[in-house]
Amino acid sequence: QVQLVESGGGLVQPGGSLRLSCAASTNIFNMYGMGWYRQAPGRQRELVATFAARGSTNYASSVKDRFTISRDDAKNTVHLQMNSLKPEDTAVYYCNPGTHLLYYTASDIWGRGTQVTVSS
Repeated sequence: QVQLVESGGGLVQPGGSLRLSCAASTNIFNMYGMGWYRQAPGRQRELVATFAARGSTNYASSVKDRFTISRDDAKNTVHLQMNSLKPEDTAVYYCNPGTHLLYYTASDIWGRGTQVTVSS
């Protein structure tokens, strides 16, 4: 079973930045891509950003031009650079490896998440 560890969350003021990381115990991201999700209190988990194994990326409209997903294949790690953070970005962020070689589709593998709080 693949193990995932998210890190990098914290408390940041509006307009600030954070860089989240997701480390996997295998090279599953290289093979199947991955997605970043977030879940705010009382709300459903939502998809924030994805990349397919071949490199194409997609972003939710709410984070486009502010968030950037990147990968370090040598370390089996994926990052989410978050800039110009807003209070509505407050949530627990999760990474999720994909299941398809050509495009990202969600798996049932989840880590514990990392809390991001944007507040003054």
